[in-house]
Amino acid sequence: MPAAGSPVPVSEVGALLREWRRRRGLTQLDLALLADTSTRHLSFVETGRARPGPALLARLADRLGVPARQRDALYLAAGHAPVPARPKPVPPHLVAGTVERLLAAHEPFPALAFDAEENVVSLNRPAALLARLLPEHLRRPPVNLMRASLHPDGLARHVVNLAEWREHLLGRLHRQMVHSGLPALRALHREVSGYPGPAAPAPDDGVLAVLHLRAFGTEVRLFSTVSTFGAGTDTDLCALSLETFHPADARTAEVFRAALPAALPAAGDPT
Repeated sequence: MPAAGSPVPVSEVGALLREWRRRRGLTQLDLALLADTSTRHLSFVETGRARPGPALLARLADRLGVPARQRDALYLAAGHAPVPARPKPVPPHLVAGTVERLLAAHEPFPALAFDAEENVVSLNRPAALLARLLPEHLRRPPVNLMRASLHPDGLARHVVNLAEWREHLLGRLHRQMVHSGLPALRALHREVSGYPGPAAPAPDDGVLAVLHLRAFGTEVRLFSTVSTFGAGTDTDLCALSLETFHPADARTAEVFRAALPAALPAAGDPT
């Protein structure tokens, strides 16, 4: 182990860059061309024979789409001081207000906002109504979307097409885990993929995954879309995503319109 205050071994930055490059499915030649360097120099960097300067490291991080929260590790591993975070162009409270308006505008259909670790930070009234299907231990904050959806005591009990929906969520979580490199997502994927569940279905060429759910004393069918604020390398706000659920048939739309007048808290705290 290096002594306290001594530089981190140069080879560590090479290992990190190689891991990010492989996550993105790029060859050394691909990345060298994107970052305006030579394949030979990039090979030397990855094997620890050369140390990248701050300018090259910034280009490599940009071309690899390394999230802002992960870049400090690259700079420290290369023996450079971390680059100060760029100013946030939009104050967080304004973004939060925008999220609440978007959630409310999507009623009478469910919508929620979640952070980079899949923890729910806000939800609208129809989503809060569906959250009543969860047992108390899965509703304690922070409410994790993947855990609440796939735990055998959670929403999974009410999903008719659990095999298809489980495969859809695990695939989404795996892609997010690989893209972000967050250890918390890796641990979450390991946990929820270990929950008991039906065997994976045969591959489906359908564009959308439909959630077939038992709720409100009947069955409803929904599909969802996920949007993320900002670019992946800009600000911490890019960690906030919005998932909106849409009725897959007219009957489901009517069920949610009828359910909305139920007394529920306004969009905001998921608990």
